[in-house]
Amino acid sequence: METNSRRKFIKGAALTSIAACCLPSTESFATAAARKSNQLLKNGAVILFQGDSITDGNRGRNSDPNHIMGHGYAFSIASRVGADYPEKRYQFYNRGISGNKINDLEKRWQAETLDLKPDVLSILVGVNDSSSVVFKREPIIPIEKYEETYTSLLEQTKTAFPNILFVLCEPFILKGGRVTENWEAYHSDIFQRQAVVRKLAAKFDAVFVGFQEVFDKACEKAPAGYWIWDGVHPTVAGHELMAREWLKQVGKRITF
Repeated sequence: METNSRRKFIKGAALTSIAACCLPSTESFATAAARKSNQLLKNGAVILFQGDSITDGNRGRNSDPNHIMGHGYAFSIASRVGADYPEKRYQFYNRGISGNKINDLEKRWQAETLDLKPDVLSILVGVNDSSSVVFKREPIIPIEKYEETYTSLLEQTKTAFPNILFVLCEPFILKGGRVTENWEAYHSDIFQRQAVVRKLAAKFDAVFVGFQEVFDKACEKAPAGYWIWDGVHPTVAGHELMAREWLKQVGKRITF
């Protein structure tokens, strides 16, 4: 009886060991599920950053690879992803232009967006549109015009590239410089534009990057001026926060 019991125990233990070797771990299941849900970015994919001065980052206007991405969050993202996945040969473009509003993007959309055939298109625009309202700078871009034009640009792009992934970045402000002096007007306007971007992100199944919350939380650790020196333009530390949040949110949809 004792011998039979011992044989059964050994046999059961062996089967258990075999099963353990053959079945993937819980972590493997989770990893597999994550990969399955994410979009695998193809080799040579074009990742384009569009927007205003925050994206521009004083970028070069020629083919010099030392300066072509500027010195902001777009540079940080491109440098990390490019260094981590050199075998993928991703192509990064920065077409942000200082002072641009949504109507300025519209004027150059064909040449500086559609002609580049992006696979991933990241857009950050809105604070200059707010400034046009706050300071009555022509052409003034009210909320309705902002949404209408933004929607049109996304529709054009989606029609041309059905599989494109949009990354819609929330415009943001903190107290500083002229923003502090005109806080109520700025805050009211930018809040509405943030809602528009969130709405469009849902409509076009885009990645939404909520920068405002990131900076608001950062102000619990250091003053606003540490992150955004004039209420609009991030410091080096601020751009780093943006790069981290961008990669975090995009990483939920893309496997590089």
